[in-house]
Amino acid sequence: MQGVRFSSLEEADAENVLRAITPTLDPNRHKGQAGKIAVIGGCREYTGAPYFAAISALKIGADLSHVFCTRDAASVIKSYSPELIVHPILEESYSVRDEDKSFILEKVLGEVDKWMERFDCLVIGPGLGRDPFLLDCVSKIIKHARQSNVPIVIDGDGLFLITNWLDLVSGYHLAVLTPNVNEYKRLVQKVLSCEVNDEDAREQLLSLAKRIGGVTILRKGKADLISDGETVESVSIYGSPRRCGGQGDILSGSVAVFLTWARQIVTDENLSISSRNPTILGCIAGSTLMRKAASLAFENKKRSTLTTDIIECLGRSLQDICPVP
Repeated sequence: MQGVRFSSLEEADAENVLRAITPTLDPNRHKGQAGKIAVIGGCREYTGAPYFAAISALKIGADLSHVFCTRDAASVIKSYSPELIVHPILEESYSVRDEDKSFILEKVLGEVDKWMERFDCLVIGPGLGRDPFLLDCVSKIIKHARQSNVPIVIDGDGLFLITNWLDLVSGYHLAVLTPNVNEYKRLVQKVLSCEVNDEDAREQLLSLAKRIGGVTILRKGKADLISDGETVESVSIYGSPRRCGGQGDILSGSVAVFLTWARQIVTDENLSISSRNPTILGCIAGSTLMRKAASLAFENKKRSTLTTDIIECLGRSLQDICPVP
């Protein structure tokens, strides 16, 4: 395909990207400058996923982490950690009468808009569920994020939402999609009208990202493939054979932080970082750190490795790659 650059990241390159975009710990900086992340998700059935995404962002180095969830989920999520700022403002269909839906929708958007311009990145989808009214609320939040030029990382049921309403993200260059194997299959079928072709994985991913208007897609797998429709990058270092649920939530929170940091950098002599797409850089760094932490956790826990074990390895993994004196 003419004009397309394919590159396979070696371990040193992936780690150098992470080092280049990770800010130094400077006593002159104030609270909030290292990142303010918001997770949109969490309902009656799913409270772990938004917690995993939000706490991972803090463990990596973001200063503040918010969760916007339903009232039923809020108390549970708050009980997991006092570090998170939890907003119980989302509603599901069972708790809203039809005649009240317009009023409630405006109320939800009003509450989110109070905070929107303070956030450096939104993570949309962990623990969201598929309630129609809740998804309608979130679709409006995505539109408001675009209007405010706030980056968005979309995972889980957020991907279910945008697969059915591609216009929500189409053409938005600050959107990152992080599909697993099944979510990627649905995207390919919807957008390219074909099946996943692993023999031509890079070209197919590039075509998919381009067809959605240049969003960045991080296709999770044995090797994570990343494309913005212009280039394809691969991250295959580290990793773990353990496939416990929740690792994608860690990844989405990680990408949100590194995307925030990537947008803050000006230049880097070795990697020409300033000329590279910050969403690509955020995905490379987030993937690398997640895979490193999963590897460390597996070394200790083997088959019993859980998502919480991986989260506890995030700090050590970042320190190993990008040490603080």
